[in-house]
Amino acid sequence: MATLDFIVIGLFALALIGIIIWVSKQKQNNSADYFLGGRDATWLAIGASIFASNIGSEHLIGLAGAGASSGMAMAHWEIQGWMILILGWVFVPFYTRSMVYTMPEFLERRYNPQSRTILSFISLISYVLTKVAVTVYAGGLVFQQVFGIKELWGIDFFWIAAIGLVLLTALYTIVGGMKSVLYTSVLQTPILLLGSLIILVLGFKALGGWDEMMAACKSVVVNDYGDTMTQLIRDNRDPQYPWLGALIGSSIIGFWYWCTDQYIVQRVLSGKNMKQARRGAIFGAYLKLLPVFLFLIPGMIAFALNKNGVVINGEVFKLSIPDAAFPTLVAKLLPAGVKGLVVCGILAALMSSLASLFNSSAMLFTIDFYKRFRPETPEKKLVVIGQIATVVIVILGILWIPIMRSVGDVLYNYLQDVQSVLSPGIAAAFLLGICWKRTSAQGGMWGMLAGIIIGITRLGAKVFYSNAVDASDNLFKALFYDMNWLFFCGWMFLFCIILTIVVSLCTKAPEAEKIQGLVFGTATPEERAATRASWNHWDVIHSVIILGITAAFYWYFW
Repeated sequence: MATLDFIVIGLFALALIGIIIWVSKQKQNNSADYFLGGRDATWLAIGASIFASNIGSEHLIGLAGAGASSGMAMAHWEIQGWMILILGWVFVPFYTRSMVYTMPEFLERRYNPQSRTILSFISLISYVLTKVAVTVYAGGLVFQQVFGIKELWGIDFFWIAAIGLVLLTALYTIVGGMKSVLYTSVLQTPILLLGSLIILVLGFKALGGWDEMMAACKSVVVNDYGDTMTQLIRDNRDPQYPWLGALIGSSIIGFWYWCTDQYIVQRVLSGKNMKQARRGAIFGAYLKLLPVFLFLIPGMIAFALNKNGVVINGEVFKLSIPDAAFPTLVAKLLPAGVKGLVVCGILAALMSSLASLFNSSAMLFTIDFYKRFRPETPEKKLVVIGQIATVVIVILGILWIPIMRSVGDVLYNYLQDVQSVLSPGIAAAFLLGICWKRTSAQGGMWGMLAGIIIGITRLGAKVFYSNAVDASDNLFKALFYDMNWLFFCGWMFLFCIILTIVVSLCTKAPEAEKIQGLVFGTATPEERAATRASWNHWDVIHSVIILGITAAFYWYFW
């Protein structure tokens, strides 16, 4: 890192501080101001926040690492970002009418308080043990690689970078709430995009172009059935990414994440009206087309540079491990000044992702737990409780890092495994909840609860059998350990759907007044008119363009 790089980073920090100071002076007297930015965000801020919140260090390390190790296989999870359109077109009207702050609160409106408690608890635990800790852990590794510092003041630089990142992000999240997340995202997103684009261009220049990358990756066979690193659709007998399992599993995970997860949906709930919320989702879907090219393909470039033994600045390019792909490209390819800009982009991704996590977690605790038991709490005190909750979540996330660090190079796979068993039950509850009037409170609750029980069983079986010596084959092992993780996700989703339907048919149907406006076919003429007035032909055209680009991507890498 040269002096010019540190000057660039300093200017970025000053701009960030300026935004935070401005936001902190804005009126935030109630929970709606603090957690949803006063519900007055425009489509630009919403879309940028969706993208910046989604892109974290697990992309900079994990997605680039996946590109360097398995090629296009993990692109399914990124290209499924078109499902943000389902959020904008299908779910936004229901969420807007309900005027809820959180997804658990919506489930209480649709089902019962027990469903709200189940989802709140699961979400908080998963945020602390996976998203917060994973992002911080990977962030520490990124900066250790980029700065090339092992120790500072006798302390492992990993911990200085990781904890410093958490404290800085927590500070501006606590001070500014949702508005700080939204408006800093507007600054961070273009920097992240520009920095990653520079890496892509310089990587191709050093390698010799797109054809060189494709040739190097196409020469590597990844399974016993002739598939190569460049193929998105792989043989259905592939042990990791069978094409049918990948399509089903990534769709279920994508639906859960983009349409029902508090972490993402909170961006849309902050919109000033239905039109801004939908257009923010459409803009976010456009941006979500980019990560494959900005992170996964640079990983493939790093693999090709390493495989071909390309010399950069007098040294042969060496890739120590796949997960080091992106930070190694930053360290080896970029000139002074530009390297500082890209480091700002990485910092932006880490901070925005963490800020969204902190704000969403604090909101879940404050609204879904504290306010439920103390409904008379003044609005200003709720904001303070949210700030305290953020501090607690920060501490828990830091305490969990040593355990996550022991996971090592399977960090990204661990994260995907957790999502594949977390999503089916929740996705089933939301999908049937808005599509089928007959879905009862008991049906939705038990479908979701069964999904969580099965998911925990699957994770427990994986931990046990991965460490067991000479474990005997049996039906339990075949179902909960040997079955491909993507097919397991699909069967689990189908089971939760069937269980929800059966329980619903055996229990009392919900009253018409309770589900009015929350299920298809229950909206009033006024509500339908408001929804229709919130979009025009341009919204449709842009949505079709996004779907067309997605289809073209699948066709090219088929």
